[in-house]
Amino acid sequence: MACLCMLNTDRITESEHEVRRLMIEQIRSVAVMVSDEKKAMEWYRDKLGFEVQSDEEHWVVVAPEGSSVGIHLCPDEPLESGNTGILFLAADIESACNELKRKGVEFTRELGKSEWDESMKYAMFKDPDGNVFWLMPK
Repeated sequence: MACLCMLNTDRITESEHEVRRLMIEQIRSVAVMVSDEKKAMEWYRDKLGFEVQSDEEHWVVVAPEGSSVGIHLCPDEPLESGNTGILFLAADIESACNELKRKGVEFTRELGKSEWDESMKYAMFKDPDGNVFWLMPK
């Protein structure tokens, strides 16, 4: 069954449009579970012609050439319950988190330093159905 959603923008004020532009700006990656991320990377590269956007420990991302959205090849560890593996980017992550909180969005991980790189910050939030999303600076 297809879902067609339409947004009535007639009732949205200019300030609401501005808030939407300042918060989440794009999807960066979507996780796909694989048994071996290096073998999967070779398959996507060699068979589909994807470029390798990142090849670091536990962070292998492939995508069609020039794409700003990639596939994060996530090794055989199941994602945490509810974790979609979908990563959003925001130019001003602090303002985005504050605005989402103001709107009642529940965070499963507050904005803070990452476990893998202290110079990187991220937060995680969930939708009403418990689907968890990542939010990182652009």
